[in-house]
Amino acid sequence: MKNFYWFKQIASTHSKLERRLSLGEYKRAVSWSKYLVSSGAEIKGGGGEEWSADMSQLYIGNKFASGRHSRIYRGVYEQRDAAIKLISQPEEDRELAALLEKQFTSEVALLFRLRHPNIITFIAACKKPPVFCIITEYYPGGSLRKYLHQQEPYSLPLNLVLKLSLDIARGMKYLHAKGILHRDLKSENLLLDEDMCVKVADFGISCLESQCGSTKGFTGTYRWMAPEMIKEKQHTKKVDVYSFGIVMWELLTALIPFDDMTPEQAAFAVCQKNARPPLPSSCPLALHQLINRCWSSNPNKRPHFEEIVTILERYTESLEHNPEFFSSYEPPEGCTPSSCLPNNLDKWQHFKEIVTILENYAKFIEQDFGFFSSYKPQRVAFFRDAYQSALRIYPIVKDITMCKIMCDAKCIQEWIRVEKILVRLTGYSEKILSFVA
Repeated sequence: MKNFYWFKQIASTHSKLERRLSLGEYKRAVSWSKYLVSSGAEIKGGGGEEWSADMSQLYIGNKFASGRHSRIYRGVYEQRDAAIKLISQPEEDRELAALLEKQFTSEVALLFRLRHPNIITFIAACKKPPVFCIITEYYPGGSLRKYLHQQEPYSLPLNLVLKLSLDIARGMKYLHAKGILHRDLKSENLLLDEDMCVKVADFGISCLESQCGSTKGFTGTYRWMAPEMIKEKQHTKKVDVYSFGIVMWELLTALIPFDDMTPEQAAFAVCQKNARPPLPSSCPLALHQLINRCWSSNPNKRPHFEEIVTILERYTESLEHNPEFFSSYEPPEGCTPSSCLPNNLDKWQHFKEIVTILENYAKFIEQDFGFFSSYKPQRVAFFRDAYQSALRIYPIVKDITMCKIMCDAKCIQEWIRVEKILVRLTGYSEKILSFVA
């Protein structure tokens, strides 16, 4: 186990650990110590859920983070480094106490079913009002916000910006595929492990998309919050995409968004003036376009995380092969969000028909390369002409797909389909042409 000496040191001072809680926590939580060390038996919530923690195996160390109603401590659970989140219910406010219990139950229910390299690892939990406890894996890198605070503004290299952005996007793609909205995506809720791998954390106000209603009485964070949430309207997964755009801005600047405003002023500026944090002049055009799409005021114009991951993977690969990729990147001339298709729609439709034919040929080729030898000569000649025409157009298609971050979703999917078909056929070119020569 990592830091085993540290574990033994904590274990040896077990009898003193509960005293590290503040006086205020004792007042709110009545007597936490009796839940921690009294009987040593397993403490279960409700009907004895699978996630229930054996509190006799929990040792609490120093506090390293805190929220409005929670404290987070480093500790050890079953000889494993852990982060222990304690949530205390205020006795004087029953409505808030009920809300905190609901959020705890929801967070544990979500965490219990999640397994992904870019999602925080859940270990166990304990539900014993007025104190709730969530135990997760401990990540020594702390929060992304803490890391950025230690950097000089605008100093993160682009390869690191891409790496961290891609980690976050992959985690969010996984969540959205599960039908889960995070609803509080921000740098403070993104954790770093020892390898600088990002883990999406804090699911206290997350929800299943099918169960998310309006945001009336919602307690998210205004600086990262999508305008439709600020306005307490119905919302979709696209609220997380908006927040992701703000996080990407943080990665590029290492600053706090709207740091010259109060949270309420920032909310007003976003909703009433369509304000966004200013992107630095050093921001590459490709990332500028992606971020602008992510934080669009129209949720329908924001990309899905599946598309964002594809884009960031492409940029990462391009940057690895060409360190000057971003400085030399230019979208095709005259390409706008609604005009990435060829200007002549008749030609485009004809090209799509050819590609469909080629796709069918590709299926036959993959099954039996010899089918051409007995095929009708005129069909073979047509295929040869179509294939050679497609090869001539392919470089243009490939260039246009590089600007698909500016396109709508249907356009993007069409280009991806065309590109994949032509890549397949290009791989078979020598064998194909030997039959149609």
